[in-house]
Amino acid sequence: MKNLVLIIVIPLITLISCNNSSNRSTASQKNNENSQTNSQTENAAQSSAVTSVAKNTVSIKAIISTYLQLKNAFTEDKTTNAASAGKRLESVFNNFDKSALTKTQKKTFENIVDDAREHAEHIGKNGGNIKHQREHFELLSKDIYDLIKTFGAEQVLYKDFDSMVNNGKGAFWISETKEIKNPYMGKSMLTSGTVNEIIK
Repeated sequence: MKNLVLIIVIPLITLISCNNSSNRSTASQKNNENSQTNSQTENAAQSSAVTSVAKNTVSIKAIISTYLQLKNAFTEDKTTNAASAGKRLESVFNNFDKSALTKTQKKTFENIVDDAREHAEHIGKNGGNIKHQREHFELLSKDIYDLIKTFGAEQVLYKDFDSMVNNGKGAFWISETKEIKNPYMGKSMLTSGTVNEIIK
């Protein structure tokens, strides 16, 4: 009789124990799945935010990079290279991805770029007339400066100034190097000017 009770009780205990273990395993598995789903959702949201910022940053960097190519063409008195860079800059403005901008940022960007695009277009269409190109470059530099101050540049830039330009009224430009290379004077007075501001 005692043996019969043991034969019935032992399998029953084993069965109960297995069921509890199985329930714990299922609960643990569900917790892991929920945790993974939450983690994936958070990662997707973070990735989306990073992508939005990255798109915007790349576009701003492209604008600055193309402006600097234009500036460097003027320092070497290369009107044809300046025209090519002007056309590229106009294209970069046209293709800028505004989807990552807030409503206020978008309005500010459009106000600056509408004017800047026109100057880039004039520079692009006037290869061979470097004096006229440089007049538009002066105005374009003001727009680029406003753009950088509003959206940042993610690199150190220099606002350089030469008081002799523009019939003694002076003019500034943005440079990627501390060394002065004057785009208004070119090779005739390449080092004329001073660093007016370090933009970080």
